[in-house]
Amino acid sequence: MDTATSSTDNEFLYARISGRIEKQIKDGLLKTGDKLPSVRALSREQNISISTAFKAYVELENMGMIEARPKSGYYVRFSPLQLTRLPDGKPPIKNLEQTDVSEMISMVYANMTEEGVLRLSQSAPHVSLIPVSKLSRSMMEAMRKTPSAGTNYENKQGNISLRKQIAKNAFNWGGHITENDVVTTHGCMEALVFCLRAISRPGDTIAIESPTYFGIFNVMLSLGLNVLEIPVDPHEGVDIQYLAQAIDEANIKACLFIPNFSNPAGSCMPDNRKQQLVTLLTSKQIPLIEDDIYGEIYFGKSRPRTCKSFDTAGWVMLCSSVSKSIAPGYRVGWCIPGRFRDQIINIKMMHTVTSATPTQAAIALFFETGRCDLHMRKLRKALHTQCLRYTQAITTHFPVDTKISRPQGGYTLWIELHKKINALELYQAAIAQNISIAPGQIFTTDARFTNFIRISFGIPFDDLVEQSFRILGELIRKML
Repeated sequence: MDTATSSTDNEFLYARISGRIEKQIKDGLLKTGDKLPSVRALSREQNISISTAFKAYVELENMGMIEARPKSGYYVRFSPLQLTRLPDGKPPIKNLEQTDVSEMISMVYANMTEEGVLRLSQSAPHVSLIPVSKLSRSMMEAMRKTPSAGTNYENKQGNISLRKQIAKNAFNWGGHITENDVVTTHGCMEALVFCLRAISRPGDTIAIESPTYFGIFNVMLSLGLNVLEIPVDPHEGVDIQYLAQAIDEANIKACLFIPNFSNPAGSCMPDNRKQQLVTLLTSKQIPLIEDDIYGEIYFGKSRPRTCKSFDTAGWVMLCSSVSKSIAPGYRVGWCIPGRFRDQIINIKMMHTVTSATPTQAAIALFFETGRCDLHMRKLRKALHTQCLRYTQAITTHFPVDTKISRPQGGYTLWIELHKKINALELYQAAIAQNISIAPGQIFTTDARFTNFIRISFGIPFDDLVEQSFRILGELIRKML
């Protein structure tokens, strides 16, 4: 072999290595979320220099096939070309006969507790992702330290230790608050209800996202409130220009939005737009109820800021809980209601008197001991991998015209199917196969999302999940 040929071979050796890895990814031998050998290990295994191994990974990273995670190494990240388009943020309203939204919600969730049903419709952590033993330890420790073992009534504003930890953690989303700014609740939904009751009366109009979490519709109905749906862009979140126009044309009393990793669209509003939203609503003296229940479930390097972090006049009422991050069954939530704090405390006194002491004390200790930080790092990593795995499976088994959201946090994939597909009919066909999905119709008050479905990736990816996507793909093709 002459010198020139040898030089050329060495120069493009990294390209041949990256090409082989690329083929393994495309052939499915390496799955989305799989960890690759370290640069040093690849160098040793392939008998190449560390520089060549590094160049091979950089080549794959530039192609979007893999990603480098800080202090963790390289992982497979497969982005299919046919799914570069995101779901439509403003599909046209369809004139279709359909079941009442509340009836559809009841029907979809009637099967949630049945044995043998794969709950791809449930936006919550799988039991394997919940730190059961550490929570149990925190509960026992907290009860030993709590006067009367937590059997007495709690402070009306909430457990002081928990409120201090919430105030401390607010630094992560740009907040500067004290424990006196926090009111604890039984989960995030109760916090939302308290906030709505504080700033509205029956017959008032509340602006919400479209699509949005279906539970919000039931809350509005129970309080006798009207809703005005504001479109959500898959990247930018709430359409602020649309909202500004609606404010001028309608008598909006308040807004209820999910700026960080909205459910179901998965969008995360950029910080500059959050500030723009807060500025707009503050100028109109319109309260913003910010549902930040998914804020801690981020896949990037840092937690996104909240709208509350830009609030200087107290018009933003932030609500959250540990239901999506630590323990759904503990029912520990809170709100930071700004200028409406006293009203919220009075409503809580009339509604529940106080929150449960044992679970609040246990969660406070879980935060205080650092157990929460370790758990959250593991949870984010697991959910990020599951999100990628689910996306790849949908890409493989669904028709090529399928559009999938690309969330950077949260639990949900928002999927747009062919216009001929009726998501409610697909749900009915899927549940007959013991697969539960969430049809798009339950995330809006009209028929706008008839050909959309929501898939939640809280369940660890395995052969059963992959088989369920294969079945769903077959059902969709039959409907076409």
